[in-house]
Amino acid sequence: MGITIKSLSIVFSPLSMVFMSFGTLFGVVCGALPGLGPSMAVILLLPFTYAMDPIVGIITLVAVNVGAQAGGSISSILLRVPGTPSAIATTFDGYPMAMQGKAGRALGLAFTASVIGSIFSAIAMLVATPLLSNVALKFQSAEFFSLALLGLSCISSLGAKNQAKSLFAACLGLLLSTVGLDSINGVERFTFGQEFLLNGIDFIPVMIGAYAIAEVYETIGRSSSGNSNESSVLKGAKFEFIKLKDVLTKWKTYLKGSIIGTIVGIIPAAGGSIAAFIAYSEEVRSSKTPEKFGTGVEEGIIAPESSNNACVGGSMVPTLTLGIPGSPVAAIIMAAFMLHGLTPGPLLIQQQPAMLQSIFFGMIASSLLLFVFGKIVAREFTKILKLPYPLLAMLIMVLGVVGAYSLRNNLADVFIAFAFSFVGYFFNKYGYSTSSFILGLVLGRIAENSMRKQLIISGGSWLGFVTRPISLVILLLSLAAFLSPYYRKFMSARKSGGVC
Repeated sequence: MGITIKSLSIVFSPLSMVFMSFGTLFGVVCGALPGLGPSMAVILLLPFTYAMDPIVGIITLVAVNVGAQAGGSISSILLRVPGTPSAIATTFDGYPMAMQGKAGRALGLAFTASVIGSIFSAIAMLVATPLLSNVALKFQSAEFFSLALLGLSCISSLGAKNQAKSLFAACLGLLLSTVGLDSINGVERFTFGQEFLLNGIDFIPVMIGAYAIAEVYETIGRSSSGNSNESSVLKGAKFEFIKLKDVLTKWKTYLKGSIIGTIVGIIPAAGGSIAAFIAYSEEVRSSKTPEKFGTGVEEGIIAPESSNNACVGGSMVPTLTLGIPGSPVAAIIMAAFMLHGLTPGPLLIQQQPAMLQSIFFGMIASSLLLFVFGKIVAREFTKILKLPYPLLAMLIMVLGVVGAYSLRNNLADVFIAFAFSFVGYFFNKYGYSTSSFILGLVLGRIAENSMRKQLIISGGSWLGFVTRPISLVILLLSLAAFLSPYYRKFMSARKSGGVC
């Protein structure tokens, strides 16, 4: 009880609340601006924590991470430009919902899911830290491969109108993920003698081009034909608070996303992007109407946003208990520990018993602050939408160029973004699934590297993927998620008399 009171007094002191409030606001802003994101936000604020009390400094950085993960949904929903990599899946249903004049509700759903995911993972971090850290150690190459397949399994539903085109788009994404130096033996693949391809094609500039810039082309095309919907987003862009009864109606989606995000978060190097894709895939698999995903379904926003914020607390579990960062942002926070003379690991919890509870209370406080700062930032961000569309289109282009260039400070990434803007435009025009293409590109490298590492470990045997219990369970879930749309279509045709 004494430790709890001490932790509460640290977290809710006036000075700590000021720092946490600023950290959360700063994180939301950085998350909403493409090219910054959680890692950059934490790095920028890290020097300011040197003179702080160690615990206050850590919870401030955690607040930045919480805010940035949630902030990525703002530009994803309003502009179809994911502010963070973990917000890619939010664009699948967030932007279509905004185009239906429900941008305010989409933003409210995203931030509500982020708050619930963060609080859930904070509770899990406090209650089950030793248990969850042991689970993290059981994940090896076979499990990572299975997780990647689970994320890819929703392509059969993303392309419900034409699943053959969806599969083609996913395969094209998988092919492009092999470009660059082979991470296993260092062989060049599909580089055609171009040095800028040695590091592969990163999904951030591809995503910016295929989504944001391609959307500009499409909107300009609609405007020239007299069918512009450019004001649709603006009409419903007022931030809407989600009522408790609406949350309870979809409690299963919030809970599943939070659980998936927490579990994936504790797996070192997994990250919020994988958690968001897996949560989205699971929601598609379990839905009675999977064909509606990608058209503006509320569950399509709730699942990825609750999971990517749940990763924040999950990633702190191996960081605090094992000294192994669970994500790139957690690695920066671990550096902050060391700068303050603290060494993350089992001894830290014993020597600093108030640390774990302080981080727990800090995450809850910063999560609740999301409602305040999320509304403020979203309100200011929507003012951009009042610009005449030619200016708005130019702003989207500029944000896209900055986001692509800032990734590696390489002009080649900007050219890649514009090259794939045409791919995204023609995909939209001819009914191919851009989402499936991005899924293949994001998860392809993870799947390939994990598969090859497992085969090396097992001496070329494929049995390792099915003899490891966790891997086998995930593989079965992946198969069920992939086949479920085909099964539903078969049963529907059978009931209607189309199949004997």
